Amino acid sequence: MKRLASLRVSPLCLGGNVFGWTADRDTSEQILDAYVAAGGNFIDTADVYSAWVPGHPGGESERVIGGWLQRRGGHSGLVIATKVAKHPTHRGLRPSNLRICLDGSRRRLGIDTIDLYFAHEDDPSVPIAEWVGAFDQMVTEGSIRHYALSNFTAARTAEVLAVAEAEGLAKPVALQPEYNLVHRSDVESGGLAELAAEHNLAIVPYFALAAGFLTGKYRAGEELHGARAARVKHYATEAGFAVVDELVDIANELGVDAATVALAWVAGRPGITAPIASASRPEQIEALMAAAELKLSRSDAARLKKVSAPFA
Repeated sequence: MKRLASLRVSPLCLGGNVFGWTADRDTSEQILDAYVAAGGNFIDTADVYSAWVPGHPGGESERVIGGWLQRRGGHSGLVIATKVAKHPTHRGLRPSNLRICLDGSRRRLGIDTIDLYFAHEDDPSVPIAEWVGAFDQMVTEGSIRHYALSNFTAARTAEVLAVAEAEGLAKPVALQPEYNLVHRSDVESGGLAELAAEHNLAIVPYFALAAGFLTGKYRAGEELHGARAARVKHYATEAGFAVVDELVDIANELGVDAATVALAWVAGRPGITAPIASASRPEQIEALMAAAELKLSRSDAARLKKVSAPFA
């Protein structure tokens, strides 16, 4: 287990963006059961999942997780993270909006206290002190244990920390940027890694498998396929496929899945607490969880660092 503020979390966070989307309710519950059975306890979702699907208002993933939690008798021993600010009808960080969204998420999840509540994106239209103050109140009243920031730049994160310090308000405890072998710049050269280290912030990166691109199922010269094809299109460059080829080669040499290698690389980077990865079938959980046990050799790590250099 890894330490995240007052929480203890498994080194692989299960992403819930597929629940109610590419994985129906029954399959989603099987995935969740398999993850917990394998030792996982850290589940990430958002109120906006999966509003991008026609006919979905958002909150589908939270409802699936909430039903599963009810079936298992509560969320004792689990760490549930969700996010606010991107719901299509409740967008932004206005304090009144945060309250509406918090109540909605707690209702759908069926829990009184959210363990980790992320601001899903920045909202420059609202003064930082106002929305940080709202999160502080949620912590004080016990509606959430901690709050965190997703998709914030290093500069804005530094502003949030400074305002919280000056106003005597609760500070964020974690960052959730995109970080993977074909998207390294935000963390490594964008200043997030240094800021996180300086302020003891956990890094819980999303798209650790680049929306499935780094599993090896997409190869150069083949047509992109599946529900996530549109999301991986921008990775599908000559440089991107070079990373996939190297991943597959290393995975074959080690006798593991490419996804395991890709996640092990992220998990082994400085400051990373738990990369987020999702599964659309329960049998995929084994390869994801295996990343926590795989320690890449210096040679393999160097190969991956070199081939992914264009994305640093």
